[in-house]
Amino acid sequence: MIIFLVTVGAALAGVVIALRDPEYRTLAIAVVLLLAGGTVFYHNLEGWTWLDSLYFCVVALLTIGFGDFVPTTPASKIFTIAYLFIGVGLIATFVQLLIKKRQARSTRSGLPFSRQDSKDDRDRED
Repeated sequence: MIIFLVTVGAALAGVVIALRDPEYRTLAIAVVLLLAGGTVFYHNLEGWTWLDSLYFCVVALLTIGFGDFVPTTPASKIFTIAYLFIGVGLIATFVQLLIKKRQARSTRSGLPFSRQDSKDDRDRED
């Protein structure tokens, strides 16, 4: 349990630090607005609960697609197509920025980003 709490604390500290970066902050706000907008839309048009609507948005944007909730009206199907085109691209950009920031941080600290990086470094030394 202690390890879990330490991990959660470190993750929250990382988010707070990352939010100081304007690029990261802009993308984070866009993701929150995208989730909020989708949640409101599905709640009103499909009649789902707020939690079910948010759940559907997250599952759809992360391309998990369990299939337990599906849009039923033509308007919500058209919205979902546009929502996923925009949202999946936004989520991919957000993840790419996180990886880029992580790589930059590990490069500054002198630590390898991954085991592969450290293996590549050892190969170059030989």
